[in-house]
Amino acid sequence: MKLSVIMTTYNSPVWLEKVLWGYSCQSEPPLEVIVADDGSSAETGELVARMRAETGLDIRHIWQKDDGFRKCRILNKAILQARGDYIVFTDGDCIPRADFLAVHKRRAAPGYFLSGSYFKLPMSTSESITREDILSGRCFDYGWLKANGLKTRRKTLKLRASERWAPLLNRLTPTACNLKGSNASAWKADILRVNGFDERMAWGGLDREFGVRLENAGVKPRHVRFDAICIHLDHPRGYADPEIVARNKALRVRVAKEGIVETPHGIRQLVESGYAPSEPDSNRPITPDAPV
Repeated sequence: MKLSVIMTTYNSPVWLEKVLWGYSCQSEPPLEVIVADDGSSAETGELVARMRAETGLDIRHIWQKDDGFRKCRILNKAILQARGDYIVFTDGDCIPRADFLAVHKRRAAPGYFLSGSYFKLPMSTSESITREDILSGRCFDYGWLKANGLKTRRKTLKLRASERWAPLLNRLTPTACNLKGSNASAWKADILRVNGFDERMAWGGLDREFGVRLENAGVKPRHVRFDAICIHLDHPRGYADPEIVARNKALRVRVAKEGIVETPHGIRQLVESGYAPSEPDSNRPITPDAPV
């Protein structure tokens, strides 16, 4: 079983660097980390090249030109490039705890996808986290976070649950196990079976709709809410649009009601329109410029 990590990003190299340091110290190293870049400037590509050299990770940079919010398309391109048989999805603003990938690998099973969550940080705490805080793991300590700007919160079990109690908490949580693209994983074969992400969808529930189609295909959800831990760095969401969110929800509801498995606007259509994944070269960024 080989793990490919796919993380999305857009013009956020400072946060992305912190996240990549998190993947550099995983107890279960990934086969590769694919940075799925929805049109960032050259600064992101330069960061990826530097972090590849500094961390020793096989970091691959899949880029497409900036043409609005096209997260689903860059995700589908990254899936086509992935060499692992199991894919972990996350975002370029979510720092993983050192056992994050080990948990995803241990909990993976045929016929299931995994869905976790994140612990959201305020901007002041996000900015204060350093490379040393990540490598030492202290940025996952609730006491350290409180001392560095986090206000007192009740819902801290995601950080404090022990390995012994996490499985029980995962079973008892009343939270629905909807797929969350910041912390999820699935077998590549199952992802291809449902034709990847629906490229009609902009921000707002695109990952959840993907999860609904996996369930329609017979792939069951499994919580890793209390054991696959990542912390979310703060940022504005200027791309949020209530009308788009409502349209996405209507599509998801229809997909669930009609039992739709394969999107008609996914990976297969991307390939048919002319996108041809190149043979990966781990020593340089991959920036496909197919006319799509």
